Amino acid sequence: MRALLRTAAAAATALALLLTGCGRGGDDAPDGTITLRFQSLAWQKESVEINKRLVKEWNAAHPNIRVEYVQGSWDSVHDQLLTSFEGGEAPDVIHDASDDLADFAYGGYLADLRPLLPDRLTAAIPAHSWETATFGDGVYGVPFLQEPRVLIANTRLLKESGVRVPTPDAPWSWTEFREAAARLTGEGRHGVAWPLREPVSVTLNLGLSAGGRLFHRGPDGKVTLAMGKGDRVVPDTIHDQVVTDRSAARTALGMGGGDTLPGFFGGKYAMVPLGFSYRQQVAEQAPEGFEWTVLPAPAGADGLAQGVSPQTLSVAEDSPHKKEAVRFIDFLLRPANMVRLAKGDWMLPTGTEALADPALHTPDLGWATGAALAGSLRSAPAQSVRGYPEWKDKVATPALQEYYSGAIDAEELERRLVTDGNRVLARYQR
Repeated sequence: MRALLRTAAAAATALALLLTGCGRGGDDAPDGTITLRFQSLAWQKESVEINKRLVKEWNAAHPNIRVEYVQGSWDSVHDQLLTSFEGGEAPDVIHDASDDLADFAYGGYLADLRPLLPDRLTAAIPAHSWETATFGDGVYGVPFLQEPRVLIANTRLLKESGVRVPTPDAPWSWTEFREAAARLTGEGRHGVAWPLREPVSVTLNLGLSAGGRLFHRGPDGKVTLAMGKGDRVVPDTIHDQVVTDRSAARTALGMGGGDTLPGFFGGKYAMVPLGFSYRQQVAEQAPEGFEWTVLPAPAGADGLAQGVSPQTLSVAEDSPHKKEAVRFIDFLLRPANMVRLAKGDWMLPTGTEALADPALHTPDLGWATGAALAGSLRSAPAQSVRGYPEWKDKVATPALQEYYSGAIDAEELERRLVTDGNRVLARYQR
């Protein structure tokens, strides 16, 4: 559903951006009033309303620094931003995700925020979250919203199976998860459905729990690929569930997350691994009387560790009003406002004080489970690696898709991910 909504909005958004423009301060008034353009990627109704309300609150309190809200789209943001950067028409304040920032940061399009950030904001967000927006020696975005990957499960089927229900304090191991999926499998039902139309980030991010890294940076700063024991845990588990146990639905491998929900509601799948924000779709679309719960993803040698790519707020390097733009970001990300943004997107704030808000620790709708996982979230393994997008699209995605379907074996998977992958990375590191 999310992908469909975003896709449907993309064309309209692109047209709107062309009509409204994304100029960076050319509309400053003769009386000295500054105009900042804030491009937001909020797309859910509640989230859009909260973002617009915060802009109105800022404008009411800061008559000499006016913020203009510009609606962007996740579907088209990378290409749209690249075009606006090259055309000198980038918005002043840019909403994006940390895994999309590397090219813009290394390309000189984003401002290094280190000399601009107030101490309050720097201290409010943990160091491991700042790492997600650090490229080279600079910080090019403020990470403010994040979501762990969780298991959304059918409560009735869990009870009937008799499996131990995991908690953040006592999660399943990857072995237990495989066993639980097998026990939850029955006639006309699979224990789990892995929506892996885009398998790379899921595999890498969950792999951190088992000690997997895959990407290794040497003393000279160059990155190479090497597959160790920890890197094999997640792909081998998924492969074995699909091919050996048949506890995972083969048909789900080509799906996006929202595509699995009708089958989940219909009892075809007992569990679905999804991003935390998918809870909103589950809550809104589940049939009356359908009971569901949120479980932590399995833990490995490194516990509940997961890689994430938080949503970020950046400032264009060409903005003539960088200090004012950072002041607006600081306002948006005050603890109370960060909680409002998180609730609107059904995600978790990065800020320590915001995350402690009682509203995010209620057991209702799985909020408490997600909040308990926040301390285990780490920077996604490859988001600062030059050449990662090409490796992901041309090497890793087809290799993982073939491995999960049983078309190739583990040895061939490693050869393609590592040997072919190092050839790709080498071109970017000469």
